[in-house]
Amino acid sequence: MHDCKNWISQFLEAQAAELGTSINTQLAYGRDLVHFSQWLKSQGEKIANASHSSIESYLSHCIDVGLASSTRARRLSAIKQLYHFAFEEGWREDIPSIKISGPRSQKKLPGALTEAQVEQILETSGKFGRSHRDRIRNKCLLELLYATGMRVSELVSLPTSVVRGDPQILLIRGKGDRERLVPLSLTAKQALAKWLDVLDASEETSRKSDGLPQRFLFPSRSKTGHLTRHRFYHLIKMIATVASVPADLVTPHALRHAFATHLLANGADLRAIQTMLGHADISTTEIYTHVLQERLVNLVNENHPLAKKSVCQINEF
Repeated sequence: MHDCKNWISQFLEAQAAELGTSINTQLAYGRDLVHFSQWLKSQGEKIANASHSSIESYLSHCIDVGLASSTRARRLSAIKQLYHFAFEEGWREDIPSIKISGPRSQKKLPGALTEAQVEQILETSGKFGRSHRDRIRNKCLLELLYATGMRVSELVSLPTSVVRGDPQILLIRGKGDRERLVPLSLTAKQALAKWLDVLDASEETSRKSDGLPQRFLFPSRSKTGHLTRHRFYHLIKMIATVASVPADLVTPHALRHAFATHLLANGADLRAIQTMLGHADISTTEIYTHVLQERLVNLVNENHPLAKKSVCQINEF
């Protein structure tokens, strides 16, 4: 009953049922725990009887093979949660991972995209695609991403129902099933309206065959019924290449960061950006404050009485 596969599968099922863990998080935890289990097996051990030192040895192995600190931290988190679950279920009488500290996470931003680069990507998106339908869809995808700062999983799975009726704002369901409201820019609204016209026209045709309305704004033949994150990732890379923007800088996540960075640089409030990004903690949003430094220096130099006095003294000479 308590072999490693059962431990992992029952843990993941509990995570989904009790905590509402997303599919993507479950998959990541599953991969991490299977890797841990396979490493233990190579050492002649099993998850059920792994010790504190065994887990530390595994984490040292992860360092030796060059895994990033963020990956190691996620793997340790999965291991800790698994053993907490096993303890609560009575499978073990101890929690071997309880006193193990994870690596300090270093919050890093991807290479910053300039406003000019984003404009070039957005312009190119409307010209990229094999058909008129693809080009209208691609334009809508990129405009919505940059206008709202949505996570890629939120964007590709956006229900058609939330964009009906010429909305000024979008209701987005994010991590932890939390909902938030994000305003739409004029260009995003225009791109959305054009895509809805195309989608509705194609839906009329499809309804004749199956009679079912389209559930997702960006439908596809994938198992999920909508455009996949993997497909969108490659799509944005191709658009960046055509736009003559370094493709290694351009990812869906980089566009989300550009949304926040450019808003801050142009005077937006940090709390408002926290709300729009869907960050539960303001400290997560504060990684963007570096973009405020130059603006704050200029603000002081232009408005502080002592700064003005210094300029006057220099002019007198």
